[in-house]
Parts: sequence; C-alpha cells; structure tokens
Amino acid sequence: MMTVGIIGLGLIGGSLAKAYKSNADTIIYGYDTNISIKDYALMSGILDDTLTRDKLSLCDLILFAISPRAVVSFIRKYAADFGTRPLLIDCAGTKRIVCDHVFPLAQQYGFTFIGGHPMAGSHHSGLKYSRADLFEGAPMVLVPPTFNDILLLDRAKTLLAPAGFGQISVTTAADHDRMIAFTSQLAHVVSNAYIQSPTASAHKGFSAGSYQDMTRVAWLDADMWTELFLENGDYLADELETLIALLTKYKKAIDDKDADTLRAVLNNGKQRKKEVDG
Repeated sequence: MMTVGIIGLGLIGGSLAKAYKSNADTIIYGYDTNISIKDYALMSGILDDTLTRDKLSLCDLILFAISPRAVVSFIRKYAADFGTRPLLIDCAGTKRIVCDHVFPLAQQYGFTFIGGHPMAGSHHSGLKYSRADLFEGAPMVLVPPTFNDILLLDRAKTLLAPAGFGQISVTTAADHDRMIAFTSQLAHVVSNAYIQSPTASAHKGFSAGSYQDMTRVAWLDADMWTELFLENGDYLADELETLIALLTKYKKAIDDKDADTLRAVLNNGKQRKKEVDG
C-alpha cells in the first residue's frame, strides 16, 4: 500500500490522483487552496482524505502540482513537518527557482526532494478535465540534487510508475529551463500571438489542421504563464530573439519578391525538421 499526497488539484494534480487510484493500491491525500475543489475530489472518490499537516510525514510520495513560487512557499512553511519518509517531487513548469530554494531546505531539514516536470497537459485546465491516462507514455523530467545517487533515482522511478510515464529523463535545473523555453514556452507565445491577428475573426470556412495545430495552446491560463515566462525570461527572450530574426528573413524575402532567398529559407526549415525529428 502506497500513500500519496497531492498538493494542487487542477488538471495535473487531479490526473495524478486518478492515475494512482487506477493503477496502484494507494491511499490518496490531497489539498487545494480552493476548498470546494478539494471537497468535490473527496466526495467523488478521487481523494481518500484531506492532506493535513500531520499527514505529510505519513506519505511515501508528495507531489506538488502548483506554480513554482507556490511550491517554494508551501515547502518553506512545512519544511519541519515532512520528516524522512516521503519523497517530494514538484511538477512546476520551471525548475531553477524551485530547486535553488528547496534543495537547501531539504538539506537543512532532512527531507528528500527532486525537481520534476511531467511533459503532458491540455489547453483545458481544472479538475473537471483531469483524467487517469493523461501521463500514459509521456516523458517525465527529473532534476535531482546530485546525479550519482542511483538509489534515489530508482526510488523516484518506482514511486512514479503508477502515473504511467513512458520515459524519465534526468537533467539540471538550468538545462531543463533552457529546453522548456524552446519546446513549450515559445510555442505558447507564438500560438497566443498568432490568434491575435485581425484576420482570425474571419477564419471559419478557411481553416483546417494547420490553424488548429497553431492555435491549440493559445487558450492558456494567463496568470500561470505570465509567472512561468517571467521566471524563465532569460532563456525565453533568447528564443524569441532567434525566432524574430528568422521571421524577419521571411518577411524581407517576401517584401523583396526574392524567390531564391525565400526558397532557401523554406528548405532550411524543412531540412531542419528532418534532422531534428527524423
């Protein structure tokens, strides 16, 4: 029997709770700042009980499905209450701010913490959109305090197994944030900016898969993504500068009616896609 605590019962936290309920013999304790959401999770059987201060040390695994700053604030507040039994893993979208603050707290108070980021989600948010198979086959990125603690990584993999992740990668907080600026954050910025074209209001009847693919993540939680973008602003700004420079090449070639340059730029993109994704 595994005991799992989950802080934050939105799409990610709710899906984690449902996954553990479906795939393992578990007791699920949960907490959310919105009491009505937590009460609904209890009444619907997603949770077994509320995660209270005295239950923190009873958990085998505690997962934080909240924003980076909220993770730091929660762990700082309850640092003396976790004890040595649980493994703490956060699921926040950036890692430097979390790991820089929490690794020293773990060392000071004797609890065990690994930074984490499940690479799965949806443009919908909230507990009502959560589902047990959200993480099935998805990558999970881990940021451990040290890279030579094989026992700790094995423990993390075992405890995370019921979620159904297909691949677990290990990296540093800085490398995670650098990559996530490109693979996730830049895509959200581009999608959100793209849909703001005045032409978008007249797209019906003229759009197909390309439009749907480009705009899927434009429907975002502005508060959450503002925090993530600003916390990772250095890496995200670098990616935006690269993209703006490339877009400028396309625009100049079109303005100049320079078919050779435009063809070359387009072929470069096609070749790069082939090289990167096979």
